[in-house]
Amino acid sequence: MKNYIYLTWFLFFVFLLLVFAFNVHVMAQWPKGTSTRFYDFKVQTKRITKLCNSKDIAVVNGMFPGPVVYAREGDRIVVNVTNETPFNITIHWHGVRQILSCWYDGPSYVTQCPIQSGQRFTYEFTMVKQKGTFFWHAHVSWLRATVHGALIVYPKTGVPYPFKTPHEEHIIILGEYWVKDVVQLERATIDSGGAPPPADAYTINGQPGPNYNCSKQDVDKIDVVPGKTYLLRLIHAGLNTQNFFAIANHKLTIVEADAEYTKPFTTDRVMLGPGQTMNVLVIANQPIGRYSMAMGPYMSAKGVQFQNISSISYFQYLSTNLNSLSLTPTLPSFNDNLAVKTVMDGLRSLNPVNLSKEIDANLFVTVGLNVQKCQSKTPKQNCQGLNHGVMAASMNNISFVKPKISVLEAYYKKINGSFTEDFPKAPLNFYDFVNGAPNNIPNNTQSLNGTKTIVLEYGSNVRLIFQDTGTVSTENHPIHLHGYSFYVVGYGSGNYDPKTANFNLVDPPYMNTIGVPVGGWAAVQFVADNPGVWFMHCHLDIHQSWGLGTAIIVKNGKGDLQTLPQPPADLPRC
Repeated sequence: MKNYIYLTWFLFFVFLLLVFAFNVHVMAQWPKGTSTRFYDFKVQTKRITKLCNSKDIAVVNGMFPGPVVYAREGDRIVVNVTNETPFNITIHWHGVRQILSCWYDGPSYVTQCPIQSGQRFTYEFTMVKQKGTFFWHAHVSWLRATVHGALIVYPKTGVPYPFKTPHEEHIIILGEYWVKDVVQLERATIDSGGAPPPADAYTINGQPGPNYNCSKQDVDKIDVVPGKTYLLRLIHAGLNTQNFFAIANHKLTIVEADAEYTKPFTTDRVMLGPGQTMNVLVIANQPIGRYSMAMGPYMSAKGVQFQNISSISYFQYLSTNLNSLSLTPTLPSFNDNLAVKTVMDGLRSLNPVNLSKEIDANLFVTVGLNVQKCQSKTPKQNCQGLNHGVMAASMNNISFVKPKISVLEAYYKKINGSFTEDFPKAPLNFYDFVNGAPNNIPNNTQSLNGTKTIVLEYGSNVRLIFQDTGTVSTENHPIHLHGYSFYVVGYGSGNYDPKTANFNLVDPPYMNTIGVPVGGWAAVQFVADNPGVWFMHCHLDIHQSWGLGTAIIVKNGKGDLQTLPQPPADLPRC
């Protein structure tokens, strides 16, 4: 009996050693942060009044925009999210590469099931070799409209900016606001088969500004000292419209795009699409007064309704008379494609880069809209798209369908039936994508539906060509890739032609969201060195809802530091 007890204790001790060894093995896979920053997010509903109307909106910690998350390069960030709303919720950490932390990336049904009402989930990730202006936002339905906030990552202690330290820094979040509930708005839009209504207002830091009804007091402002330099961290958290931004009589010097330093480039205005961030320096070098910061529309598609009233906030010098009129900047016209190209032409990485000319995976992906044939028995209610069809969007003519469980969980656990690995690496048919696309709507403008994914070997050098199409209308599409940044090595108008395309392999900008030019193409390049499942989609939410996206699976490499860790214990269930 005594020997049996000794044997039992010995086996229990061995078991504890194995458990400890296993945990150490798992923990060794995770990047360690210099220090850890803890945050608590309570997603709640809050009643607010804007544009002469009151409604309940989803917010974090009662704030709109939400709280700022601060960190330094190399820090580990831990955010406990509790969902106190009646909606499903996830949080995406936009621009964060999530090295070996794919489980915490946040897109619903791609890397996780949503956090259901009354449930919670803890996000944990490390800012590995990353610093700059990021943001976080909901990645379920259209809740990003009000569930968003800045994520500011400073350089490591003692490491300066590559430009003169500004007098002050200010966060400028560009957004869109609807009087209607955005969750109901998305459902109604999808059910109708047609296009969504335009936003009722643009907003700067949640405020529409005096150009809108009942909004004279709902205006943001920055107080400035003459002669000082200010760093503005611009973040576009809007849903369905790209926007120009300018300050009356002041130049903007771009020093960072998508959280990567750039060579300084001075311009009168910038254009940001949803999902893009940009840091600009502004010198307060004008006579004392009140100068408007304006946000107006960039709409490259034809026949699309949009909000054409600009949102205004103030860049106001100290000692300005409170009754002073504000000077208003001149924004480009809503369809000024040249103004957009001029800014893109000025973006260059701060330092030279060493890009491989040997490409392992060449991908050619068309992006654009489709119109499906009406299948409804109530076409007046459900087929309000062009020519009584149903609006859709696609990559390589495949509209992405989100599965019932997350793609990542199905991939990791080898659950069949949720997705396939046969996304075509080029269109099935090549033609004049821009000018000769079939458009006998809806007879030959249909797309296929499916959860088709791209599979890449670990460590492969990837070049991806995005080609805009004119099936419904050519349009600038802000395409975002989760889990990676990429070098924008080329772009141009018309159809991509490898014989004439010029690539910049010396100092291309390093971005995570690229505006594919209207009626044109963009080429990006990256190394597939982060295992997991990564969503790639248009950041115009209506296009995402219509299916303009896919998922990229990056296989494991060798050893712990090239292998996707196991899922967290509190991963939400569908």
